[in-house]
Amino acid sequence: MTTKIQTVLMTGKTHTTASRREGPRSDDRVDIQMSTPGKAGNEIVLKAIQLHPTAEQLFAGAWSACYTGALGVAAKAKKVALPSDMSVDIEVDLGQTRDAYFIQARIDVRMPGVALDLAEAIAHAAHDMCPYSKAVHGNIDVATNVVAADALAA
Repeated sequence: MTTKIQTVLMTGKTHTTASRREGPRSDDRVDIQMSTPGKAGNEIVLKAIQLHPTAEQLFAGAWSACYTGALGVAAKAKKVALPSDMSVDIEVDLGQTRDAYFIQARIDVRMPGVALDLAEAIAHAAHDMCPYSKAVHGNIDVATNVVAADALAA
């Protein structure tokens, strides 16, 4: 059972792209250039990162990297090529309800050029396989919003 947060105390934000080469989006984001495990010369580079990122930023960043990888696996299983401009934004809030502290999250998945029903199926399948999504399932409030071809054309 999850508890709704009454007061948000801080929010950690991340933005992950399929190309993983996009620069900083704003001052309150953790911008990490990701690497693929086992590939020589593909090191992790921290860019435009605050000197002391918050736990919420680090959790959002790790979750975003893992979830983005799971999106790729889920898309491949459905024989769909993810668009090069696909992105995942995750915001993790630390908040309070009465005297107790909780976290909650919002995930925005953008898959331009993919039909909305297919993009939502891929996003759902990615949650089923992503270890971070599985770890928080039923423990925190998570809202997932998928934006695809149908919504972008409107």
